[in-house]
Amino acid sequence: VQLQAFGGGLVQAGGSLRLSCAASGRTFITYTMGWFRQAPGKEREFVAAIAWTGSVTRYADSVKGRFTISRDSAKNTVYLQMDSLKPEDTAVYYCAIRRSGLVLTTMSEYDYWGQGTLVTVSS
Repeated sequence: VQLQAFGGGLVQAGGSLRLSCAASGRTFITYTMGWFRQAPGKEREFVAAIAWTGSVTRYADSVKGRFTISRDSAKNTVYLQMDSLKPEDTAVYYCAIRRSGLVLTTMSEYDYWGQGTLVTVSS
């Protein structure tokens, strides 16, 4: 499975960005797609995840109400709409797939990872 994330960039605080992650290669009957991020000098952390049905989503407390995860199953693509961005959202954002429809937030539960896309929020 290959994951390609894109959409990162430089934005001012209060602005918006939309990240996309396209999956190709092997497909799964049930799966979860998630976004994680890693800020400079910090550990990678969970941001959001969505079940393959789209019916279950989970968010980190730090992004609730500002970020929205969605997916297009026909395109094997997951999106992360990021609004009201803050400087503390600056990080490399990674998408990942878990071979289960149970939506979990732990990195070790995810099986495949993309290369990451950099989001920089200026104050």
